[in-house]
Order: sequence, then structure tokens, then C-alpha cells
Amino acid sequence: MPRPSKYPEEFRRDAVALVKASPERTVAEIARELGVNHETLRQWVKAADRRQDREAVGLGRAEFEELKRLRKENAELKLEKEILRKAAQYFAKEMGR
Repeated sequence: MPRPSKYPEEFRRDAVALVKASPERTVAEIARELGVNHETLRQWVKAADRRQDREAVGLGRAEFEELKRLRKENAELKLEKEILRKAAQYFAKEMGR
């Protein structure tokens, strides 16, 4: 179980909003200004983006994770299908000689 954050939720939301409202500044600059580790702030921004993506498509966390898993599985299956199709063409050509 992850350790609870020492930063209040409101502080994290405000920090993320500052990053998004300041595209000309780096995350490291803003983190330094706020007294937060830059990787911590980057993770907050990344998590906020994931939440925003889920909300944009109207899915809950579990549904969104399932959608991501299914899309990955679908891409893998398409790749496997393409490999098998090319192998079948190769063997058909070899048998036709």
C-alpha cells in the first residue's frame, strides 16, 4: 500500500494547475519554486492527465484500465495475425514452386 502523501490534495491540485498554466516554464523550475521534488510534481501532473483522459471518455478507473488492456491486447493480436499472414504467403509461394 502506498504511503500517504505529506502534501494536501488541494496543494497538489494547485501545483498541477500551475504547471498546466505555465507552459513556458519547466516542471523542475515550478517544483523548485514550490519546494517539491521535480519527479513528485511530474508524477502529479501525469496522474492528473490520466484522470482527465478517463473523465473525457466517461469511464471509471477500472473501466479505463480494462479499455487500455484490451487495446494493447488488440494491437498484439493484429501483429500476430500479420505475422501469420506473411508466413502463410511465404509457405504458399514455396509450395507453389
